[in-house]
Amino acid sequence: MDINFLAILVAALVPLIVGFFWYNPKTFGNAWMRESGLTSETLKGGNMFVIFVLTLLFSILIAFILQFLTIHQTGALGMIGGNVSEALPSYTAFMNDYGLAFRTFKHGALHGCMAGVLFVFPILAITALFERKSWKYIFINSGYWIISLTIMGGIVCAWN
Repeated sequence: MDINFLAILVAALVPLIVGFFWYNPKTFGNAWMRESGLTSETLKGGNMFVIFVLTLLFSILIAFILQFLTIHQTGALGMIGGNVSEALPSYTAFMNDYGLAFRTFKHGALHGCMAGVLFVFPILAITALFERKSWKYIFINSGYWIISLTIMGGIVCAWN
């Protein structure tokens, strides 16, 4: 199984696109600013180019690991030591029968959502609790990541 770098790159754009809508003042932007203790003026002080480039780079890392969380065939590759040329014929037979099993947007979205709810949400919640942030803050940021990871997981899993 090869790593699909195009799928990773497309999926890495998702947090930027979702964030544009999620943190817009017409959706959760004003509530997020209030709960974060930020204002429009303080947000204008950042270097947006650097923020967007780093967001894209970090999102590439997230999309990269999501392939391994959503595509179960990588486990079969790991079982043979990663070298297909040295695999027994049973590996080829298995991949011919099941190589595309569960390679759907729906399946990837499920695992992306699970990563958001069971991994990212607790991490954000723990950090926010120690920072004395509100539950509203936690749910706004966690909701953003759950939706982003759901879409990202769907993309990297379905894109063969």
